[in-house]
Amino acid sequence: MTQQPIGQGPEPFDPNNPQQPPQPVGGAQPSVQALSPGEEQGWGVAVHLGGVFLSWLVPLVVWLVFRERSRLIDDHGKEALNFQITLFIGYMISVVLMFVLVGILLWIALWICAIIFGIMASMAAYNRRPYRYPISIRFIK
Repeated sequence: MTQQPIGQGPEPFDPNNPQQPPQPVGGAQPSVQALSPGEEQGWGVAVHLGGVFLSWLVPLVVWLVFRERSRLIDDHGKEALNFQITLFIGYMISVVLMFVLVGILLWIALWICAIIFGIMASMAAYNRRPYRYPISIRFIK
């Protein structure tokens, strides 16, 4: 690898010099590479099980990163994110209801639903099938 002397870098574009190669026009977007089936399965499982541990954060990040690379991740990511937002609202309601002791039972019920439905959804993603959570408000369509 040879180094250029200081000050000997590429010359700036000169419109009066016909010998310069044409400069690219516009901001061409790089092509998006599709995920392999194995990657789709892995991220599909992660989008659902990650929500069990870190609420809406994992589904949001995975969906935003991979939604254009895989239709499966786009669908499962939206579904998991909608479910986690619905659960978050339920958790906030249960915090308010903890003052009358009903909130603790609601919190436990929501947590159990998150685990059971998260496992069921991750199994569907692993098998490359669509899944709809039974109790979910569709914020993102």
